Amino acid sequence: MKYDEIEARISGGISLSAEEALWLYNECPPVKLFELANRSRFLHNPEKRVSWQIDRNINYSNVCISGCLFCNFHCRVSEKEKAWETSMDEYKIKIDELFALGGDQVLLQGGLHPNFDIAYYENLFKSLKAINPLLKLNALGPPEVWHIARISKLSIRETLQRLRDAGLDSLPGAGAEILNDRVRKLISPAKPGADAWISVMKEAHSMGFGSTATMVYGHIETVEERVEHLIKLRDLQSQKPDNMPGFRAFICWPMQVKGTRLAEIYKIEPLTPVENLKMVAISRLVLDNIRHIQVSWLTIGRELAKVALHCGADDMGSIMIEENVVSSAGASYRSGEEEIKQAIREAGFDPWLRNQDYTPYLRRDLE
Repeated sequence: MKYDEIEARISGGISLSAEEALWLYNECPPVKLFELANRSRFLHNPEKRVSWQIDRNINYSNVCISGCLFCNFHCRVSEKEKAWETSMDEYKIKIDELFALGGDQVLLQGGLHPNFDIAYYENLFKSLKAINPLLKLNALGPPEVWHIARISKLSIRETLQRLRDAGLDSLPGAGAEILNDRVRKLISPAKPGADAWISVMKEAHSMGFGSTATMVYGHIETVEERVEHLIKLRDLQSQKPDNMPGFRAFICWPMQVKGTRLAEIYKIEPLTPVENLKMVAISRLVLDNIRHIQVSWLTIGRELAKVALHCGADDMGSIMIEENVVSSAGASYRSGEEEIKQAIREAGFDPWLRNQDYTPYLRRDLE
């Protein structure tokens, strides 16, 4: 296999095979891989600009039955002294702060709560929209939707429709980790499998929901399984109706394992900066039907994120007003609005503030 042959296929709009993706990751000199990904980035997004967003993560509860080995955030329902649920007063404070900072979207997530059925989320979403009708809800990853459907004895479609009627605007790609059941059974023993994650997203796309796709790598998976994950996402995106948005963006980040049971059971070596950049690059090259690639500055830091903007990424994500789950396992980077914009400029690009659907965002705090 030759680099020139792969380069010609990419330039001709031909999707990479798993074998070609693995060759690029394992055999291609990193500099050439990064150059190829950067060229692909400009084929998808020709302008020399990088997007960013203002939103806020809010966790509605820390109770979860999934038992993920990498999660320091969750607790069991029986651990009453540790369990909590966000109150309406707390929601109002957080939402008011979000709008004061110029944002209008909440990324709302929790876990697989054994006692929260569809009625709980319908009431929650309606109550949050009542706090501020301009609020956008990017809420509940596919495992949560699948779990809600199961305990509510509803189909996935019925569940999504009722959530939409209650105020759900878009679906984040949470809970994907690695879409391979060998890996999932080891690190997330009670979480829905890869097919369940895919089935929820497929239904959401058919209903017109915009969503994102994710990957958490750098733990017990193989490089082959990472590529398998990417190709499953590409195949899923190819099945969406032509007039529906499907996956608007893809985000991958290295697993944070500090103090986790995963780190106790398995010897997990930290990834090098080059390995993180290679994941951004290979994602850009494989996911030729997903327009935007977001870099996770929260987990790799702003300096490496700036380099990643030359390796296939075109989006810096959110300023992260609040983040609890990944941070509980070791992610310690923080960025405000000025820091994000400065990092983008230092990388040689123009920052532009976006909505979840990658249209320009009008700042209400500046009106």
